[in-house]
Amino acid sequence: MRTLLFTGPGGAGTTTLAAGAAVQAARAGRRTVLVSRQRPLVEGVDDVDGLTVVRVDALAAAEGIWERHAGVLAAALPHVDLPPASSVVPPPGAAELAVLAALGRASADADLVVLDAGPLEAGLALLALPAGLRWWLDVALPPRVRALGAIRTAAVRSGAARSGPLDALLAALPAVERLAATPLADPAATSVVLTAQARAGAVPALRSAATTLGLLGQRPAAVLARVLPGGGTGTWWTQRLAEQDEAVAGLAEIATVRPVAECATTPADVAGLAPLAVELPEPEPLPVPAAERLDGAWRLSLPLPFAERDQVELTRWADDLVITVGGVRRSVRLDSLLRRCAVTGGRLEEPGTAAARLEVTFAPDPRLWPADLLPAEESAS
Repeated sequence: MRTLLFTGPGGAGTTTLAAGAAVQAARAGRRTVLVSRQRPLVEGVDDVDGLTVVRVDALAAAEGIWERHAGVLAAALPHVDLPPASSVVPPPGAAELAVLAALGRASADADLVVLDAGPLEAGLALLALPAGLRWWLDVALPPRVRALGAIRTAAVRSGAARSGPLDALLAALPAVERLAATPLADPAATSVVLTAQARAGAVPALRSAATTLGLLGQRPAAVLARVLPGGGTGTWWTQRLAEQDEAVAGLAEIATVRPVAECATTPADVAGLAPLAVELPEPEPLPVPAAERLDGAWRLSLPLPFAERDQVELTRWADDLVITVGGVRRSVRLDSLLRRCAVTGGRLEEPGTAAARLEVTFAPDPRLWPADLLPAEESAS
């Protein structure tokens, strides 16, 4: 199962383009699921053979979860007056979690899932969510705490201990684990398709998005650029086409551009989606960061396309390398070799270009390096 995630600046037609891709895939014989937080803008999408449309409703999802777990909570908190499901206010992030849950259900029997992730900010946040959940689970529930939780659960089930509020939290962990395991940010399972109008303002927005995608280990598969049809005349049209050509050239530095002709109106039916569906190129995943031997030390390179030096922050916490770019943060777990090394430097090479990358250097830490190997490393350097 593969996922196509569509996202772009507001007004780029992301929802319509995602629907066009889903219809095209279904008509090609692939079992396709279209997941969106928006209602389909085109009549008849629900009736296409081989296509299932899932509209994610955060409010309905929150009410459903509350109804399923209210009994456990009431037993654990007998003195708390719990509201009915119809009065529950969804917490922040409920919509994104509901999308992850919908993706997990859709992946069971689909060849392709097309995800209308909405505007850029929402789409990038959704991509980062599984890794963020995994980080919090690992920090809050290290192996020792998980073992104690398993013992506690067994004791409650056997009747040796009474159920309490803690057990309600432990009962919810498997569902959170499933959400964290969603392979949304895995380049082998998900391709990101950016959408944009071919205007000057789209280029910096998508360059910034490409930087965030690089931080998350992703590279956009394509940019679907909305372009004006030819044939116009006059000064306005000439200036507008010149801006468009310049914008398309800038977008081409980010990913392969697939032009999509602008429509005067939103397609009225499924047939109107056909001109908006384009063949997407095969994705070219970013290289997986791996330690490289260099003059008796090691170097780790992490692609950050178009990043600038003043945007990047680097810290080391325990076994993680923590990278912050433009307000977005990722924690990279170091392999067993680099965990025994100290960070000796970090530098952003070729800043502002598609080849920009953060290069972090390491040297053996005498406190952690095996004593019989350290002399060999020193002599090799």
